[in-house]
Amino acid sequence: MSEGTIFKALSGFYYVNCGGDIFECRARGKFRNDKVTPLVGDRVCFDITEPGKGVVTKLQERKNSFIRPPIANIDYLVIIASAVIPVTDPYLIDRLTATAKSSDCECIICLNKCDMDRADNLYDIYSRSGFLTVRTSAKTREGISELGELIAGRQCAFTGNSGVGKSSILNALMPGLDVATGDVSNKLGRGRHTTRHVELFELPNGAVIADTPGFSAFDTEKMELVFKQRLQYYFTEFEPYLDTCMFANCSHTKEKGCSIIQAVEEGRIQKSRHNSYMRMYEQAKQFNEWEYKNK
Repeated sequence: MSEGTIFKALSGFYYVNCGGDIFECRARGKFRNDKVTPLVGDRVCFDITEPGKGVVTKLQERKNSFIRPPIANIDYLVIIASAVIPVTDPYLIDRLTATAKSSDCECIICLNKCDMDRADNLYDIYSRSGFLTVRTSAKTREGISELGELIAGRQCAFTGNSGVGKSSILNALMPGLDVATGDVSNKLGRGRHTTRHVELFELPNGAVIADTPGFSAFDTEKMELVFKQRLQYYFTEFEPYLDTCMFANCSHTKEKGCSIIQAVEEGRIQKSRHNSYMRMYEQAKQFNEWEYKNK
């Protein structure tokens, strides 16, 4: 039995990296019977059936996993955004940061295309909210070395809406990789989905990066469920104020005496972040955590 990491999953085949050698594997039928799907990033055990081929027999315990992007064992979710074609909605970023926090995953906010727009508003929001925030330009290479230093030795996923430059940044981090990139439609303000599947790439600095398919703001509704009881803990900047609200079960949306609302009014919490929280809270009210535990 051998061990390795799934670097790519495509059409029912899992491409497992074992010490630099890639094995094309199928998964044992028991995974389908147990309704378990191996994901890119999974550490797996596999049996070699012939040169270059094998069968995945076991998944190692995961650190975390995500539905969108479908990937496992991520140290950093690198959320790539831009303030110019396409313009990234802060709500999309906030939905991703909450999803990452719920899965014990750190975030880096990467503001790309800074040669065209410095994204000052987004930089102010996320740097003041306590996130590692970096400006980059895949075209001029500004910030590329800084980003490379932040992710060195970590397993990461690049994610963000279509056209923000995920594949272009990956190419800038590792010249010669030549991951396909696409143009952005000036009419629609969004990019083409040039990345069709999740795949890991290993960089010389020890970082392992997943390039993931882009998505639109509408796709945020398909991400992991976030329950209202836990949502407050996924906004890190709320933490200093959670024990000082007037009510123990405060929703932090409209209550008098809410420390979170007061912090927003006084500029200690970014208003756009609180707006995203309230929007997510309204959606989360549709779901009861106990119902899903019993399924």
